Amino acid sequence: MIDLRRLEALVALHRTGSVSAAAAALHYGQPTISHHLRRLEAETGAVLLQRVGRGVRLTPEGLLLARRGEEVLGLLGRAEAELAAATSLQAGRVRLAAFPSGAATLVPDALALLATRHPGIDLELTEAEPPEAYELLRAGNVDLALTFAYPDQPEPDQITSVPVLDDPLHLVERAGADTPVDTPVDLGALAEDDWIAGCERCRRELLALCADAGFTPAIAFASDDYVAVQSLVAAGLGVTVLPGLVLRAHQHPGVASRRLAAHRRVQLSTYGAPPRPAAVDAVAAALGEVALRTA
Repeated sequence: MIDLRRLEALVALHRTGSVSAAAAALHYGQPTISHHLRRLEAETGAVLLQRVGRGVRLTPEGLLLARRGEEVLGLLGRAEAELAAATSLQAGRVRLAAFPSGAATLVPDALALLATRHPGIDLELTEAEPPEAYELLRAGNVDLALTFAYPDQPEPDQITSVPVLDDPLHLVERAGADTPVDTPVDLGALAEDDWIAGCERCRRELLALCADAGFTPAIAFASDDYVAVQSLVAAGLGVTVLPGLVLRAHQHPGVASRRLAAHRRVQLSTYGAPPRPAAVDAVAAALGEVALRTA
């Protein structure tokens, strides 16, 4: 393994033409530069310098190593500059996964906030429901995920999640029903209705809510697309339960909603334990602030 300090001495000699000039350029004493050059020859097993009169010049092998050394030191300097920029939030790339309604509501406002506070951060967005988002985190394909969970759902292994918002659930019915929107919801009164189910996690929560009300819902249709679900409700084909962020992202004019005494937990998830890169923390802080304003 070549010592970078010795490589730096060889490159300085190549650039300046003499040991004394190289020492001055690196702010070392001349004996230190001579020592580094001798040690570099010993480490590489190559003759790198040739004495000419009172000075030295590089051999062909020394010239080859010096030129490669310039490339190596240049790349190292670039890496250090990029790392310093990312640490100071002047630059950085964060890969974020977010579930659809979160991507449509919380993420745009967080991006606007980041553009003002940290314009050098580049955010790459992938839309993914929580199970897929967790796998993306484990595989290292994303750095941060906006996910959700219901109260009875355990945290996946090796995933660390921080709650940022309690997203209330709503009963969604066809608009024009006689029931006022501020009337408390009695799910038991809808036991004979057809129901429309959403994604797998939401479907499990719907079944749990209906079980608490004393019945098993007759699921007539199921779709992961919340726009399609609302269109089915608007057409009079059933009723459903949807989270508040879904209705904030899109509410069909043909449906009406009533808030339930239940919610899902919106959270920021990462793989493993802190600390996290500064750019990831900045994105998480922006999403947390936007979620707090949404609550």
